[in-house]
Amino acid sequence: MQLFKDIVLARSISRGATQHGVTQSAASQTVQELEKSLGVQLLDRSRRPLEVLPAGQLLYDFARDVLRRQRDFQTHLEELKDGAGGRVRVAAIYSVGLSEMTRIEEEFYRRLPAAHLEVNYLRPEKVYQAVADERVDLGLVSYPETTRDVVAMHWRDEPMVVACNPQHALAGRSSVKPEDLQDALFIGFDEDLPISRDIDRFLREHGVRVRILMQFDNIQSMKEALRLEQAVSILPLPMLRDEVAEGRLRALPMDGNLHRPLGIIHRRKKTFPRAAQVFLDLLRDPAA
Repeated sequence: MQLFKDIVLARSISRGATQHGVTQSAASQTVQELEKSLGVQLLDRSRRPLEVLPAGQLLYDFARDVLRRQRDFQTHLEELKDGAGGRVRVAAIYSVGLSEMTRIEEEFYRRLPAAHLEVNYLRPEKVYQAVADERVDLGLVSYPETTRDVVAMHWRDEPMVVACNPQHALAGRSSVKPEDLQDALFIGFDEDLPISRDIDRFLREHGVRVRILMQFDNIQSMKEALRLEQAVSILPLPMLRDEVAEGRLRALPMDGNLHRPLGIIHRRKKTFPRAAQVFLDLLRDPAA
């Protein structure tokens, strides 16, 4: 069932086989045996990417339900074995921050000492895929979006500030206005990221044009570039706390009320094991 599900998701027997850890010939033989036993063709393998036929879609939906129930059973069985413990699997974008996740983990283990927390850091699209495939219980992303398979809920908003090194001409100011960035050398996010589109929209609304010096897909690289260049960027304030505290960068409040939304995502109709529910409650607890 899992192999067939992987093949359908990849729309390729070879890629599905690789994801499942078997050879292409073994995967092809499995599909042929399924079709023989069911007496119906499941996939049109003459097309690229392969086409999932109506019977194949029916089997895929069945496999997905069976595998979900199997995982729920295994999860609850492990909870019975572990007593008050259990396991929660989380996928997060890199910019959630290791320091912040450390604080969250400490509070989680204070609430559920016998549990086990697994956190993987991935690119945003990989977080959505891990949640959709139920390889994790929860995902933490920016600019969360609900999809056909994934439900998104608001977590919090992070203020966006102007970041620069201490030698920059703006570094001595207590705050800046958007128009202060006119024609400034700018270190931005890659154009395909939601945060880049949001910053572009904000600058356009204020009639500001900047000169793009570099673009990155992660905040850590942007902070390193800011330390070396006489340029500015617009970044979430929590991501700058360590650099500001150590005097390596300046974070300047900016007029205009620009925020980065963070969200929690999970699979539709997800049955949360106890540990995952405790972790979710922790994230949504304002006091924590």
